[in-house]
Amino acid sequence: APGVQADMVVLAIGVAPDSQLARAAGLELGAKGSIAVNERMQTSQMDIYAVGDAVQIRHLVSGQETLVSLAGPANKQGRVAADNICGLDSVYRGAQGSSVIKLFDMAAAATGLNERAARAAGLAYEKIVLSPASHASYYPGGKVMTMKVLYEKGTLRLLGAQIVGFDGVDKRIDVLATAMQAGMSAVALKDLDLAYAPPFSSAKDPVNMAGFMAENIEKGLVKQFHYEDVAALPRDGSVTLLDARTPQEYAKGNVEGFVNIPVDELRARLGELEAGKPVYVMCQSGLRSYIACRILAQNGFECYNFSGGYRFYQSIRDHRFVENVRTSCGQESEH
Repeated sequence: APGVQADMVVLAIGVAPDSQLARAAGLELGAKGSIAVNERMQTSQMDIYAVGDAVQIRHLVSGQETLVSLAGPANKQGRVAADNICGLDSVYRGAQGSSVIKLFDMAAAATGLNERAARAAGLAYEKIVLSPASHASYYPGGKVMTMKVLYEKGTLRLLGAQIVGFDGVDKRIDVLATAMQAGMSAVALKDLDLAYAPPFSSAKDPVNMAGFMAENIEKGLVKQFHYEDVAALPRDGSVTLLDARTPQEYAKGNVEGFVNIPVDELRARLGELEAGKPVYVMCQSGLRSYIACRILAQNGFECYNFSGGYRFYQSIRDHRFVENVRTSCGQESEH
């Protein structure tokens, strides 16, 4: 077969448990040939212990048996196994799969369940998408990150989070991972007292903002719609599709069917919106559209806020290309 010329090749094929020795020894195996262990890292032969990428463990969020091939959990399992071998009573609670990766100058991180895993676990969830700055927008050098936080409907239990950005990604995922371990609700994130100075964060940290957004949803202050809902929205005039950004932002790119009324002009132009029709509102990041929704709700309109804003919509629509959001905070992209 002819070769493929490339500057770089990424083999993102995952890993599989190397459990041939365990199989040959007659040990009980789990999912994908992994080694079944109990909370003390004992196999089905109680005098044989197993730890690391080849063992099946309990997922802390879903409660299901799973594989988590990460160095952190493997090292903790090793400590538990050593304790028990030496006569100490030690148990391994499981893992939530907190991870981070550096991709050139970008970073991507996750903890807990993503949407696909939450659905597979049969969990009813709400999701929050936001695009905060890595630190105060008036301090030079800040970059935009995109965060998604999942929580369980009803209980408000945190289920997982994913973040993509340039600066401060690891910090926020670690805070969210800790909140999950502590059993905090999504709304409780708003009360976290986190370190602040303009070079490092904002007075309302991105994690706090996720908590505020969850509270707004749970108190009924706003209803959401998501990326997967946009294509199915009627374009027949039965609903109003509203873009609350500035005319300059709207001219650089918009969603088909959305009309532009800047949020600062909305009160004066309410007469342009037909009463009785649901209004679906979008802005650049979700903040101005939230304000627009509150204005509309107070004037009797049924309204929905787009989760994540046009920036998020564009990054998915354009083949998940997000480099165009890498601008100094408060400045418009030239792309």
